[in-house]
Amino acid sequence: MATAKFKSASPYTKPQPRPPQQDYLYQKYLEDLTLRKDLLHPKVRLALFGIGRAGTIHLSNIISSSRVKLLYIVDNVESKWMSLKEYWQLDDVVFLNSKQADKVYNDPNVDAVVVASPTYTHEDIVRKALEAKKAVFCEKPIAEDNANSIKCYETAKKVGKPLFCAFNRRFDPSYSAVRSRVRNGEIGHVQIIKTVSRDSPLPSIEYLKMSGGIFHDCMVHDIDIMTWVLGEYPIKIAVQAHAHIPEIKAIDDFDTVVVSLYFPSGTLGTIDLSRNSSFGYDQRLEVFGPKGMIKADNEQPMHGVTSQYNLDGLTSAPIWYSFASRFMNGYRRELDHFIDIVLGRAECSVLPKETLAVIKIATACQESARTGKMVEIKWAPNELP
Repeated sequence: MATAKFKSASPYTKPQPRPPQQDYLYQKYLEDLTLRKDLLHPKVRLALFGIGRAGTIHLSNIISSSRVKLLYIVDNVESKWMSLKEYWQLDDVVFLNSKQADKVYNDPNVDAVVVASPTYTHEDIVRKALEAKKAVFCEKPIAEDNANSIKCYETAKKVGKPLFCAFNRRFDPSYSAVRSRVRNGEIGHVQIIKTVSRDSPLPSIEYLKMSGGIFHDCMVHDIDIMTWVLGEYPIKIAVQAHAHIPEIKAIDDFDTVVVSLYFPSGTLGTIDLSRNSSFGYDQRLEVFGPKGMIKADNEQPMHGVTSQYNLDGLTSAPIWYSFASRFMNGYRRELDHFIDIVLGRAECSVLPKETLAVIKIATACQESARTGKMVEIKWAPNELP
């Protein structure tokens, strides 16, 4: 009876607490439950180029979305067409190889294309799709160099269609929450920002040969997140890089990289990058300032499940194994954002000059790694965020 005096009124007599904003899945459930009429729209009709590492993720998200309809798949590995049709039940989807892609460009029913084919094919697909008045969602990079990327963006502006470069980590709930809190001033002026990005599993040599190298294939994500959080670009960078794996050394690439970045406001940045993490897909972001620290740590497939035997200590589930699982929500949310762009409900959140800045910084990092020297980066006023 000692605590009886602490009894409170029935919770039914009190205002119900609102769900926390961080529970983004419950927010989506409420949209579905209440049948939000402002979200209704005609389906956006798509063509998907490439069914490889990234293309498979996009295919899964397209099929599971009630907001789009897939009309075409363009992929040159014709031997897997039948298996794709059967597995994904794509009886009403037309399969083409790249030599037949004009059917996509000439079809007025296609509203937009998703480009997830090999890097060297991006520019040609992007430009042809834009010239055919299709909106474009393109896996990074848009093209293999800045000059041709600029031409693609100029074409998009000329025809009045969006060109969206897919930096999926911006749409990850954890990373976007870190940015929002940093931009709200919770830790004051950022003094140090760090990213850790260690790949799992080790990509195949076949993939690495045509990937564009660790700086333009892998590190661009870290550069984008860092500059997106800070809202400024580095003016000095220094890189140390090494290839511990003989097969990667043989193709003149690196598997381990550390970058030091200096920003105009005095912020210091570090990027810790590896192609081969034996314990899972190690992805972390930490931002430090005079008022405190905010970080996005590794996530686990199984939360809160631990075990303890003998004297071995506490054991928990491993972190996510690879990018497809760790950034699943980011991929889904970026597709929704692209659909909103196509429908005119949102402005593209990845600006052309941001994409071009990431390429410029990655190129400077590559130069520093090759020469062993610090590289200064000059920015014209129209390049700055």
